[in-house]
Amino acid sequence: MTSPADWIAGARPRTLPAAVAPVLAGTGVAAHVDAAVWWKAALALLVSLALQVGVNYANDYSDGIRGTDADRVGPMRLVGSGAATPRAVKHAAFAAFGVAAVAGLVLAATTAWWLVAVGAVCVVAAWFYTGGEKPYGYLGLGEVMVFVFFGLVAVIGTTYVQTTAWEWPALYAGVGIGALACAILVANNLRDIPTDTVAGKHTLAVRLGDERTRYLYAFLVLVAAAAVVAVAAATTWWALVGLGFLARAAAPTRAVLTGAAGPALIPVLAGTGAAELIWSVLVALPLFVA
Repeated sequence: MTSPADWIAGARPRTLPAAVAPVLAGTGVAAHVDAAVWWKAALALLVSLALQVGVNYANDYSDGIRGTDADRVGPMRLVGSGAATPRAVKHAAFAAFGVAAVAGLVLAATTAWWLVAVGAVCVVAAWFYTGGEKPYGYLGLGEVMVFVFFGLVAVIGTTYVQTTAWEWPALYAGVGIGALACAILVANNLRDIPTDTVAGKHTLAVRLGDERTRYLYAFLVLVAAAAVVAVAAATTWWALVGLGFLARAAAPTRAVLTGAAGPALIPVLAGTGAAELIWSVLVALPLFVA
């Protein structure tokens, strides 16, 4: 039988900062224009967390049945390790998507019904990252979709459900959060280049190769830093304290640029996730105060 600890590990809790960060950043922008609605922020957080867990289980299921996870370094894979049946993991993924859908419906009903379409696209994108006959994650498009959905859509959406208006700082914050969310995926795919190549999974890292993937990671960290400056210019210069995220991003970036590989890249994932969360906290706090 699969233990609760197995299910928790399969949900990949180290990726959850990527779900919390956009909600913090988006709510910070809403607070800056004096329009924060805390119960909507809480629902947005539930949507984001449920989608993250759902996509993690969905990836576990889809990669597991394809055999991609048969010889993988990193977090536990429920299907690949045989700890859980593919059917059970698939049901867990759709249960998480269901939680996100219910919370999202409440937000749409109290904001704008067209948000239902946005939510539906998010769930479809989460499933077909590694699901279906031609998953876009196998075509090198994973980073693009992570940037769009866990960066732009998540931050701008969180702000919009509270303000019901377009806010330019939300776009800039979405770019910063999206860049670091992409960096997490880039580090993950950098670690998996050898096994993904054998499995025929043509991620962006496989297409770029080891060296250029490492430079891409560093570039994304720089984009996140530039986004802090953009948010500060559009709101308050106190938001520049957000550049403090670089202190946490320094060690993972150094590890990537100095050739860390295999298991040595696992701490990079946690470190990048922490840097993303710190980015959102340090940027959002001045916006709350201002």
